[in-house]
Amino acid sequence: MILSGHDILNKNFRTLVFAALATSAIALSGCKEEKVVVHEKRTYKGDVEVLNSCGVQGAAAKMRTYLRENGFDVVSFGNDRLRNYKETILVIRNPEWEGAKALAKTLHTENVLTVVSKRAYVDAAVYIGQDFEQIIKPEQGETDDNN
Repeated sequence: MILSGHDILNKNFRTLVFAALATSAIALSGCKEEKVVVHEKRTYKGDVEVLNSCGVQGAAAKMRTYLRENGFDVVSFGNDRLRNYKETILVIRNPEWEGAKALAKTLHTENVLTVVSKRAYVDAAVYIGQDFEQIIKPEQGETDDNN
C-alpha cells in the first residue's frame, strides 16, 4: 500500500492530537478544578483629567492609578480650587467621547454632567469627592496587589 504525502500528514496529525488529548487527560485527572477570574482590560481613546476636590492628600494620585489600571488615559492630575466635594463628579467635556459611559461605570457614579467648552483640552474631568476610597477599593472577592 502506497500512502501519499497528504495521507501521511493526516495520520501524523491525528496521532499528535490523540497524544496531546491523552496527556492532558492524564495530567488533569488528579488536579482540582480552579476557578480563574479573567479581567479584560479595555483601553479607551481619549484624555482624562483628575482633580482632587475632597482635600484628602494623595487622592488624585490614587485615582489616577486606579483609572489607568482600568484602561483610561489620565493626562493630568492635581488639586482643584474647591476641596469640599462629598461625592465624585464626572464632567464630560466631549459629548462624542466613546469612553464616557465606561468611565462613569468605573467610577460607580451617576453624578455625570456634560459641559462643552472650546477651551477644554480633555474629554472628561473627574472631580474626586470624599467617596473616592469606596470607588478605588477592590470589589469583594478580588485582591489588592498594592498591599
